[in-house]
Amino acid sequence: MDSHQKKLSPSELFTGFCRIGLSGFGGVLPWARRTIVEKEKWLSPEEFSAMLGICQIAPGPNIMNLAVCVGSKFAGVRGAVAAVTGLMFAPIIIVVLLGMLYESYSFMPAVQGLLRGISAVGVGLIASTGLKMLRTEFRYPPMLVAVALTMIIAIYFHLALGWVVLITAPFALLIAWRKTKHD
Repeated sequence: MDSHQKKLSPSELFTGFCRIGLSGFGGVLPWARRTIVEKEKWLSPEEFSAMLGICQIAPGPNIMNLAVCVGSKFAGVRGAVAAVTGLMFAPIIIVVLLGMLYESYSFMPAVQGLLRGISAVGVGLIASTGLKMLRTEFRYPPMLVAVALTMIIAIYFHLALGWVVLITAPFALLIAWRKTKHD
């Protein structure tokens, strides 16, 4: 069925986005595509890509923007509210419960060790993603200067992320602009 003709109720949107929200924390976009395009067939792959493209240029998290767009497409403002609420409902409950558990058990050495292990995994995932992204920059060595400058400013001067971005972004944009002329 063409998604232009399809109607979804706010409760269907809430339930669908609740399942998406339960599929992972901070990285549910692949699950959203799987649910919206492949499983539920609410959108075609082309519609999903076009909608995601719009969501990526709008301020805010892509998945939240996508929930608003999909929800409003099928059920107006009520659908947008239902989709966003569904997306956030379960993760908020889980985080609140984890916070309560932490408050009660954070003094235990086993819990402290568990949290150190979880934080090490998080650092590893971030580092892995950063290294994968850095690999593409080796093709244009001047971009490595921007990376090095960013690391020096962040590590040596201990500046907040906003300041690091404000200081390094003009230089990185200049290098990226030159790179596009080079290609």
